[in-house]
Amino acid sequence: MKNTATLLITCPDTRGIVAAVADFLYQHNANILHADQHQDAENNLFLMRVEWDVANFNLGEAAFSPAFAPIATQFNMIWQLKLSQHKTRVAIMVSQYDHCLADLLHRHKSGELACEIPLVISNHTDTEELVKFYGIDFHYLPVTKDTKAAVEAAQFKLFSVYNIDLIVLARYMQILSPDFVQLYPQRIINIHHSFLPAFIGAKPYHRAFERGVKLIGATGHYVTEVLDEGPIIEQDIDRISHRDQVEDLIQKGRDLERIVLSKAVRWHIENRILLYANKTVIFD
Repeated sequence: MKNTATLLITCPDTRGIVAAVADFLYQHNANILHADQHQDAENNLFLMRVEWDVANFNLGEAAFSPAFAPIATQFNMIWQLKLSQHKTRVAIMVSQYDHCLADLLHRHKSGELACEIPLVISNHTDTEELVKFYGIDFHYLPVTKDTKAAVEAAQFKLFSVYNIDLIVLARYMQILSPDFVQLYPQRIINIHHSFLPAFIGAKPYHRAFERGVKLIGATGHYVTEVLDEGPIIEQDIDRISHRDQVEDLIQKGRDLERIVLSKAVRWHIENRILLYANKTVIFD
């Protein structure tokens, strides 16, 4: 397993940022493995991701912040330091459809997703056997209109007990309350079974069929208080024809959903995403 640190930076665009960061890392014996950046001229923003090998790096996690503070202040940076040894702890929430859940669990088991998945929560019992096969704790929390607040409180407690960093909605067919979303900003990823912004809400495949579209898609995005309008992380599409019925759209869509969600989760846990203006920058 690699042992690296990743620095994510957002700040006003100006000269000298890259040189200052690179020189700082050089002075502390960092071996830079990847460096990427993006300038948004319209918003006068500079975004940067730097990853380095910490084998010979002479600043510990606690010492990094005070040492980097002068540069951060000089360039008015918003920054985050992420260490690969601190694995993201992921909770998956699911209802009855298990295709996205099964894909995530398989990719995690095979080592493709370098995270920990200690917990799955569902409002149905359909996926319990699958989850337990992978040795993961399963919690059944049925939801009704009258119990929604109490169920979310129970979910919050589980997230705290399991020390969860990221929540993944793998076809969890419930709308989260504003309180839920506010508690976990930029820490909830959803898979929506359409190419947003088209066909938001329920039954998008049925609506796509009624509209006679020639392309269907899936969208992985961060969850915000506005339904299906959070920052988009990944999307993909597939071509369909007049011969395809609703069931065909659903089947083809499930393949897209699996791929799109797994990419969105992987990019998040690998610290490749920066957000601004309800958009994402995904660094290679």
